[in-house]
Amino acid sequence: MGAMAGHEETHRLPEYADRVLTVAEGIPPGHVLTYKDVADRVGEGGPRQVGRVMAVYGGAVPWWRVVRADGRPLPGHERRALEQYRVEGTPLRELADGTQRIDMRRARWDGRD
Repeated sequence: MGAMAGHEETHRLPEYADRVLTVAEGIPPGHVLTYKDVADRVGEGGPRQVGRVMAVYGGAVPWWRVVRADGRPLPGHERRALEQYRVEGTPLRELADGTQRIDMRRARWDGRD
């Protein structure tokens, strides 16, 4: 029984990570928040701390909805993120070089949906 209790402890999310993931889960399809937006909603930390949580634990939530402020998809995950944006109807814009970014003006969630 003691080993089982220890095993459960190792799988418990840190409280800050849990709060970040809760915000990420609440972003509706077709919308995004920046790393800073998430930190502001959590009430502590900053974009780097949110980015770290998303890198370590974000696979269990819609990670593609937490983005860089410039609207570029997460480096190394661009194809998967863009697929999700298209499925969800997230507003995108095409750049002169043919790449796509999130249209932050239209896609950024204001918390009302």
